Amino acid sequence: MTDAELVAEVLAGRTRSYAGLVERYHEPCFRFARHLLGNSADAEDVVQETFIRAYRGLRGYRERQTFRAWLYRILVNRCRTAGRRRGRREARLVSGGLRVDAAGPVGGADDLEIGSLLGRAMEGLDGLHREAFLLKVGEEMDYHEIASLTGASVPALKMRVKRARDHIRARWEKLDHA
Repeated sequence: MTDAELVAEVLAGRTRSYAGLVERYHEPCFRFARHLLGNSADAEDVVQETFIRAYRGLRGYRERQTFRAWLYRILVNRCRTAGRRRGRREARLVSGGLRVDAAGPVGGADDLEIGSLLGRAMEGLDGLHREAFLLKVGEEMDYHEIASLTGASVPALKMRVKRARDHIRARWEKLDHA
């Protein structure tokens, strides 16, 4: 079934059809959130919040946009909120004399090493550049879709992705020589 058909089923009262949307999008949403937030626990919380909010707001979904774009808009906003919350929490811990090390992304056995290297290469990349890079490269969205999600212009997004790639490339080369 297509996303639109599953949404129609849910709106018609067959709420079990929502599981099809969750199954279809959980892994890519989790992967995106894990890379953006830097750890699996925060990512899982954000993804759960995203699917709950999406379910509650499903009547507001309009077919003129893809379900994926609509869902990712919610996900991006939840990630931004979680990042701000975590930043405040870490600032309190650091000011209290404790050192906080951000956890790198964690993947399966096959991609653990590359995921770890990518996470290390993305260190120091600010949230807007990381977000644009992950949506473009990781989720393979086009710039217009990303613009509708983030509210940023296409030229601004292209520049963010370029700068993120430059940053990651430079860090990757340093890690490769380390």
